[in-house]
Amino acid sequence: MREPVLQGSPTPEDADLALRPQQMRDMVGQREVFARLEIAVDSAQKRDATLGHILFDGPPGLGKTTFATCIPRDMGVTLQIASGAALQAPKDLIPYLTNAEKQSVLFIDEIHRLPKAVEEFLYPAMEDFRIDILLGEGVNARTINMALQPFTLIGATTRAGLLSAPLRDRFQIREHLDFYSIEELTEIVVRNARKLQVDIVPEAATEIASRSRGTPRLANNRLRWVRDYVTSKADGTVTLELARAALDMQGIDTLGLDGQDRRYLETIARVFKGGPVGVGAVAHTMNLAVDTLEDEIEPYLLRSELLIRTPRGRRVTARGFEHLSLSPVEESDGDGQRSLF
Repeated sequence: MREPVLQGSPTPEDADLALRPQQMRDMVGQREVFARLEIAVDSAQKRDATLGHILFDGPPGLGKTTFATCIPRDMGVTLQIASGAALQAPKDLIPYLTNAEKQSVLFIDEIHRLPKAVEEFLYPAMEDFRIDILLGEGVNARTINMALQPFTLIGATTRAGLLSAPLRDRFQIREHLDFYSIEELTEIVVRNARKLQVDIVPEAATEIASRSRGTPRLANNRLRWVRDYVTSKADGTVTLELARAALDMQGIDTLGLDGQDRRYLETIARVFKGGPVGVGAVAHTMNLAVDTLEDEIEPYLLRSELLIRTPRGRRVTARGFEHLSLSPVEESDGDGQRSLF
């Protein structure tokens, strides 16, 4: 079985790559996704056919790239990696398509960032394994039809809603990756601590997992920080007390919120009496861009039920006030009545 050739990817010495599973069967979590992909891969191998195009979507850090690199490794085919943001014109995509070997995999990360012209250039490549190259200009222009080796396109996106319907429908397999449970993250922390040659007690692994927002990438980042902290301060086993001290020093609280998350909640709770308030007003108060609040801070706060969006703006929930150790503010309901939120 050939090892996949990673073109445009991190080197094997890269720390993040070293912690990633090398085969799908070694992955923790996403078991339903794994079961379906295992069937598709096994069927393609038994038929000696090209695997159908695959689209992964979901929040960052949940394993889209890991799946994309494990699949060709399991199949023993070559892999090319590209970024949607770097493919600004059809000519940027041509080398990847013409270099693709039979049944190989082309992985395009953040595929929703492909320009329209590049996206349309992909359509015949995905369906008929051919591309049309235009040479010359004006009346002297001519089109060359170039056949391609059958290949598998794997796309990954954090913004599935930005994909056009024609591109989305050309993927035979679509899989959504969801957040991990604390038990699954704990297993990931224990496994990766072993790879990092770190001794860790089960309670410390669970503590790191519970503060990682259901995301393996964050769990790995937290683990590395705890390792550095213990190496510097204790030079020994990662205990529950050391793990808590390390994460507290980084400003990560028991729900996984960092300093900026809490500052956002506290701004609405204190300055705007808990809301509702427009996100623009909060952004100006915090001296941050609205996009930063909407894309980086709000998603986890909304998922954790610490914040809600209403037609009148953002509002801190009772759980949010409790987490901040603040008392909910009374609000008039318009009829002279007072209510708590």
